[in-house]
Order: sequence, then structure tokens, then C-alpha cells
Amino acid sequence: MKKNRRIIKIATLVAFTVLGVASCDDDFLDKKPLGTASYGDLGAGGYEEQAFGLYGKLRTEGGVADFSRVWFQSIRSDDAAKGSTATDAATLGNIYDSFQYDASEGWIAKGNWTGHYRIIYACNDLIIDIENSGATDEGTLINKAEAMAIRAFCYFDLRRDFGEVPLILHKIVVPSDEIAPKSTVAEIDTQIVSDLEFAKEYLPISWPSYPGRATKGFAQTLLGKLYLYQQNWSAAESELSQVMTYGYSLYNSFSELFLQDGDNSTESVFEVQFLRLAGVNYSNNYWETQGVRGTGTWDLGWGFNVPTQDLVDAFETGDPRKDATILYSGQTDGYGLTVPNSPPLAQPYWNKKAYTKPSERTEYSENKNHWANIKILRYADVLLMYAEALNELGQSSAAVDYINVVRSRARGGNSSVLPDISATDQTAVRDAIKQERRVEFAMEGERFYDLVRWGDAQTVLGSLGYQAKNQYYPIPQSAIDQSGGVLIQNPNY
Repeated sequence: MKKNRRIIKIATLVAFTVLGVASCDDDFLDKKPLGTASYGDLGAGGYEEQAFGLYGKLRTEGGVADFSRVWFQSIRSDDAAKGSTATDAATLGNIYDSFQYDASEGWIAKGNWTGHYRIIYACNDLIIDIENSGATDEGTLINKAEAMAIRAFCYFDLRRDFGEVPLILHKIVVPSDEIAPKSTVAEIDTQIVSDLEFAKEYLPISWPSYPGRATKGFAQTLLGKLYLYQQNWSAAESELSQVMTYGYSLYNSFSELFLQDGDNSTESVFEVQFLRLAGVNYSNNYWETQGVRGTGTWDLGWGFNVPTQDLVDAFETGDPRKDATILYSGQTDGYGLTVPNSPPLAQPYWNKKAYTKPSERTEYSENKNHWANIKILRYADVLLMYAEALNELGQSSAAVDYINVVRSRARGGNSSVLPDISATDQTAVRDAIKQERRVEFAMEGERFYDLVRWGDAQTVLGSLGYQAKNQYYPIPQSAIDQSGGVLIQNPNY
């Protein structure tokens, strides 16, 4: 199975590359490939080249799968801290760890904002080109659906991070085309729903030869998640119940899920594809920035995004997910090596979901992780969101069954740990879901947004400096300046 997944992954990345996707050279994306298929040449659809290019942008543009994602989606929670050394990026640490948000703060927030919009603009180009062509063949409609699903994903991220943002659905021909006032969250949500309704109608359930492309399950999972954020429980239940019929299942081992063995597994709903080959690096610095910051054989990365003591203490006694999530300085890594003590290492804990097998580091002759995919949505999220929707609809007894499916995978064959949840009271089940989501998705970028949507952020994060206004980040000042004042800053900044 591992060998087959690796072959498929290589085939997928090679296809993306052949069709004009480079890892970090944006100009290369604009070049027509020589001696390969271009528009109209491919049986799957007339716009495959543009469609494949979107996946490259997910990997190369800021905010989605790079260093800025770490700050926005993980470090702002109570589960994670800046990490690295005390003096390294200390200003950013105050901003994101302590909620001292600053609209003039430069490259992290700007990268998140502009990166998402660049992907949106590329989606708009593809959608408009298809609409202008009048083509209605199946392959072309699939390409359009891919663009709509990815655009919806980007707007979902933006509305979570910034709240009201410009809704831009046209082509950008001149810089002034980027200038637009903010739309309300409700208006953004309406567009996301529209895009995902189209996507779920035309996207296939799977891409056997091209894992990593948007699927029907991706569109409906994202739609179900949006409905969950809106507290539209019945709509969320409807979408997620359908996803559960598409053949997904939990990967058999939680501890291996975040290794290369777990890439594109049966649990994968959507992943950003990474690949490391001799002389070729199709990845970015997302995992590298989170590796152990040491020297010699322990120079595994920059050391950012580290677990907090609060997260370490959050796991139930004996929960195997704890050791699969937390890498301890001074203790074994689980693969026969002992991590150096702290000090000399700057942190007592590291994100083990960013860690790699020593054998992989030997295979690639490289210490820093440039080969594991980024898991954006996985089936465990479907199960726990479905449980949450059922519980809020008053079906608490049924909801518990889906929590216990996740707990069963986590405990593996060890029946002495993580007993099934037996509560049926709605409040108790709600608390169980909150706990399960925290430990299941620790360090994966869910916690901050969960706290906000549950209304728990002030209670949990208030001691760290969180205020109500911090639900949304201020719009980067550079974007406001570029708009000539058309964009209005978020309240209280």
C-alpha cells in the first residue's frame, strides 16, 4: 500500500508539474509547457492546464500552506505558542500569542491576505474563461467545479480570519480591478454556498490517478463545515451524512497518519500535495518552520509552533494521541532516537505532527520535512462535525456513536484506555465533542476557530489577552492603502 500511494503521489505531482506547476517560480506558472498537452488537448477537460495550476498555487501562495498559515491557524490558540528561541520573531510572538494585533504588521498578515486573493483571481480566470467559451462537456464542467471549490475554500479561510472581506468574482486586468469594498459575512457565505453547490454537483467522488484534486466529498465537507459555523445544524447534518457514504474511513493508525505513509489515505478528504525527489523539491516551508530547532542531526527546522503545557495537560491519561502529537525534549522520539534535552534545545515540546521518521531523513539526505502532505480536511473531522450537528439537533445518543468511532481508532487495540463515551445529556455530549476535537486536531489549525464559533474564546483565551475584537484580524494596512480608503478597517483597530 505504501509503495502504491507513493507511485500515485509522484504521478500526481509530475502531472501538475508537466502542466505548468512549479514550486516557487510564479513566472513558470504562466509559461505554456513545450511538447505537452495544453488547452483543448486533454480528454478529461479543455481546461486541465489551468485547473492543475490552481493546486500549485495552493502550495505556493501565502496563507494556505506556508509559514503564515502556522501563525493564523495554530499559534493564536491555547494549544500552541510561537516557539523557536525567545528573541526569534519576538514581535510576532506578542502579536499572535498575546493578541496584540497590529494592522501595520507586515509580511505574515499581508501574505495571508494577498495569497488567498491570488488563488481566488486564478479561480476567477478559469471560471470566466469556461463561461465565455460556452463549453458544457463533462470534463470542462469538472474543471469549473474544481475552481469553484478552491475559490470557496479561500473565501472560507478569509471570512474566518478577517470577517467582512471584498467579494471579487471578476478578472483582474489592471490593479484597480482589485479595489472593492467589503462584503458582509452573510454575502461571503452566500457565495461560498453557491460555489460549493455547483462543485458538489459536478466533481467526482474520487480521482484514483490524481489524489489531491478537489472531490465531491471535499465540496460537501467544506459546505457542512460552513453550515456548522452558521449553526445551521440540519443543513450541516444533511451534507455530512452524504459524505459518509462516499467510502472514506479512518486511517488505521493515528500515530502514522501524519507520516508519509498516511498521505492520501482513506481518511483524506483534501490534502495539499508535497513531494521531495532527488534534485526536485515540490513543497514549501510549512513543515520546515515547525521542525525541532537544534544542531547537527537535530537541525530539523526553525522550531516554531510548539505545543503548550495546557495542551499537554489536556489529553486523557493513556491517550495514544498525546505521544503522536507531542515530541518531548530529552525523551525518545518513538523511532529509536532520543531528542536532546532542553536546554540546550529552546523548547520542552515540539509538534510531532511535523516530525519525520529518521529513515525518511536518511532516504532524502535531508533533515527538514519537505515531503509530507498538509492535511486540510480529513474524515475524522466529518465524523465529529456530524456528531456535533446531531447533538445540537437533540439526537445526543446517536451523536455519541460517532465520537466513539474516533476514540476507537485513537486507542487502537488497547481497550484499557479511552473508554467509550456513555453520556447522553446534550450538555455533556457537547463538552465531550469539544474535548475530542481539541485532542484529535491538536496543532492542525482548528482550535482557535472552534473556540470562536462556540463562543468560548473569551473564557479560554482571555487570560492570554484575547478581546472580542480579536475574533477577526485587522485588514492589512497595505490593502487599505492600496484601496485608497475604499476598504474600511475592522472595528476597534
